Amino acid sequence: MNKIETQNVNLHYGDFHALKGITMSIVENSVTALIGPSGCGKSTYLRLFNRMNDLISNVKIEGDVLVEGKDIYERGVDVDELRKKVGMVFQKPNPFPKTIFENVAYGLRVNGINDKEFIAERVERSLQQSALWGEVKDKLKKSAFELSGGQQQRLCIARALAIEPTVLLMDEPASALDPLSTAKIEELIYELKDKYTIIIVTHNMQQAGRVSDRTAFFYMGELIEADETKVIFTNPKNVRTQNYITGRFG
Repeated sequence: MNKIETQNVNLHYGDFHALKGITMSIVENSVTALIGPSGCGKSTYLRLFNRMNDLISNVKIEGDVLVEGKDIYERGVDVDELRKKVGMVFQKPNPFPKTIFENVAYGLRVNGINDKEFIAERVERSLQQSALWGEVKDKLKKSAFELSGGQQQRLCIARALAIEPTVLLMDEPASALDPLSTAKIEELIYELKDKYTIIIVTHNMQQAGRVSDRTAFFYMGELIEADETKVIFTNPKNVRTQNYITGRFG
């Protein structure tokens, strides 16, 4: 089943045509990697799904963006509700200046949940899902800034999971991390796809090959090719995909 679909989506930042007629489907409970050179539209495409592009002035979007069959750009769509369903993890870890516990509980409290037992259970479960519980269970009252970079990024993933999204957007989630932390994040992505539909932007071709089921190659605002990852990396249909994969440009 397709969790997300875009149909002939065009996006302009002022006069700049950033996305050009993108039609693509994202399969439920899978990892889709978006690859391509810098400035090709990957992150702009990713941010369509939680309407983060709305925060940029002078943006114009045309076409249909469907999440679970509903056009999320229709009038009357509650963007806060949408962002509960579509969580996001950014390139650099961005914990809040709060305790580890309160970082994860933040979204629950903002949504009006006050039941202490419920919050404690959800925090523990989210930290377990993000493979961090064992490392922090005795430090929940300590500042999130005491954690390493890799731990902070897993904390941000736990924070996103706490409000029970169905889709998780990851914008180069391991690019600021060391190889060991990167491996943990990749392992985590692989485990999470049983419960979530994950879209990841990555510059790292090996990472796309390791963690994704499907890969989409973007170039200069166009979707050049999207297919199963093994097809994209071993038998791409488009010569531009072949040239990018083999390092001839990018």
